[in-house]
Amino acid sequence: MKTNVGGIDRIVRGVAGVALIGWALMGGPVWAWLGVIPLATAAIGWCPLYIPLGISTCGKK
Repeated sequence: MKTNVGGIDRIVRGVAGVALIGWALMGGPVWAWLGVIPLATAAIGWCPLYIPLGISTCGKK
């Protein structure tokens, strides 16, 4: 797995994931538990959807 999620993208994913999970914990809709996905991709720095789309938000090395 090659990292394809850059710094700002990771921060946005992390904040969105925590916000969705928090909403679910506060009695929000069941689908808010999908916040686990952006939180996980932020934690590992790799997004499987980016591969077929040819996207990488990492800086050039």
